[in-house]
Amino acid sequence: MRPENKPTGQESGSFIERARRAQIIASAIEVIADQGFANASLARIAKHAGISKGVISYHFAGKDELMEQVVDQVYADIARYVLERMEGHKSATALLRTQITAVAQHMREHRSQVKALGEIFYNLRLPDGTPRYGVAASEELFQSLELIYRHGQESGEFRLFDVRVMAVSHTAAVDNMFAYWVTHPGHDLDAHARELADIFVHATRAEGALP
Repeated sequence: MRPENKPTGQESGSFIERARRAQIIASAIEVIADQGFANASLARIAKHAGISKGVISYHFAGKDELMEQVVDQVYADIARYVLERMEGHKSATALLRTQITAVAQHMREHRSQVKALGEIFYNLRLPDGTPRYGVAASEELFQSLELIYRHGQESGEFRLFDVRVMAVSHTAAVDNMFAYWVTHPGHDLDAHARELADIFVHATRAEGALP
């Protein structure tokens, strides 16, 4: 839902407008990561961006919408990065390894995004008080991981198992990898991701299949 006074026509969606929204989202990420969700007021975010609070209100209906746009943007960036690195891989094993290690590679350079996502996931609520980003919000991710696992079963690389259980377990393991890394900044994230990839490859591999 956009503010009622937002103009329409050629100016809507212009390069300048998109750049301003990207600037606000970037500032929101930094403020949330540094000061926490509760302290990330629109006024603080505006100050960080060097703009007035009214500019944020022009582009976003409120804090909740801005937080949702932060999540959408971060996940779009992750997906773009990971898919580029998965391109050309044909085996399910290679796709599985790349999915896990590429996510870690991308987020290693974006620690603020990891911290901001954690704050938003824990704090952003629906009107009834339930988390905005609960398990139900991960359905698209679960389905994308199921494609890899199902491909491995069809190719004979992976044993038979419940692909939904594996996708949920995969997601939880990656989420906890990042949670541990945020708490322990010196932790080797790339090594953790490689070890995690090994765990899932060994857990899913069909008897006699090559690693």
